[in-house]
Amino acid sequence: MSKIVIALGGNALGNTPAEQLELVRQTAKPIVDLIEAGNQVVIAHGNGPQVGMINLGMSTAAEAGAIKSDMPFPECGAMSQGYIGYHLQNSIGNELAARGIQKDVVTVVTQVLVDENDPAFQKPSKPIGAFYDKETADRIAAEKGYTMVEDAGRGYRQVVPSPKPVDVVEKNVVDRLVDSGCVVITVGGGGIPVIRKEGRLAGTPAVIDKDFASAKLAELIRADKLVVLTAVDRVAIHWGKPEQQSLAQMSITEAERYCGEGHFAPGSMLPKVQAAISFARSGGDAIIASLENAAAALRGESGTRIYRD
Repeated sequence: MSKIVIALGGNALGNTPAEQLELVRQTAKPIVDLIEAGNQVVIAHGNGPQVGMINLGMSTAAEAGAIKSDMPFPECGAMSQGYIGYHLQNSIGNELAARGIQKDVVTVVTQVLVDENDPAFQKPSKPIGAFYDKETADRIAAEKGYTMVEDAGRGYRQVVPSPKPVDVVEKNVVDRLVDSGCVVITVGGGGIPVIRKEGRLAGTPAVIDKDFASAKLAELIRADKLVVLTAVDRVAIHWGKPEQQSLAQMSITEAERYCGEGHFAPGSMLPKVQAAISFARSGGDAIIASLENAAAALRGESGTRIYRD
C-alpha cells in the first residue's frame, strides 16, 4: 500500500458550481480506482479560476452596496477550499459507496506558511479568475488597481503574488486522518497563505501554486508518491515542434536542465516539473500524468517519472 498525494488542477474543475460538480463526478472515478487498489490517497487541488470569481463577485457586490465591504483575499481562498472540497467529498464519497467501499472522506481547510520576505510579493505572477479582452482588462486594472497580464494566448487575467510554501500548519491533522483510513482533501488552492508575525499567524493576499504546496505536503507527511495531474499523458520537450519528444522519465539533473533551457511554459508545465523535482529530491517518487492514466502511471505504463540521480 502506498501513501499518494494527488495534485488536481483548478482549471479542470469547471467555470460554474454546476459545471464543476458534474466534472468532479467524472474526476472521482479514477481517484477511487486508486483507493480501491489499496492506496492511501490525499487530494490537493487548484483554485485559480474559482478564487478569482469569488473575489470578483464579492468586489462587485460591495461596489453595488449589496454587502458592506470586499472580502479579503485569504478569506476568498478559504471559501474556495470549502466549496471545492464539498464537491470532491460528495463525488468521491458517492463513488466509494457505489462500489461498496466504506471509507470516510474529509476536507481540511488548510493554512500554508509562507515567508513574508519572499520576492514573489514584489512581482505578482499567479493568474486567477476569468479571462478578459485587453480593453476590459485595462479598465479593471485602472479601476481596481489589479495587475493584469496576457495568459497563454487565451486573454488577460489578474495575477497575484505566488510565494513558495514553507510549512503546512495542519500537517499533523492531515497525517493522523490519513493514517486512520480517511481520504483527505487538503491544501486546496495551494492552501490559505499565512505569515508569522510576533508569534501569530496572519492571512496574506496571495495564491500559492498548488503543485508546490502538494509537493511540500507530500514531503511533510512522508508520502511515497506525488502524482501531479495535467492534460497530457507525458511531459514533452520541444513542445509543438517537429522534434517534440515525450519523456517516460527524467532524472533531477535532466529535469533541471530542461527547465533552464526553457522547454516548459511558466504557469503551465514548469511549476509541475519544479514541484516534482522538489519532492523527488526529498526522496519520494514523483510522477506527472493525466488523470485518466494515473493508475497506469503508478504502474510505470504512462506518465513521466522524475527521480533522484
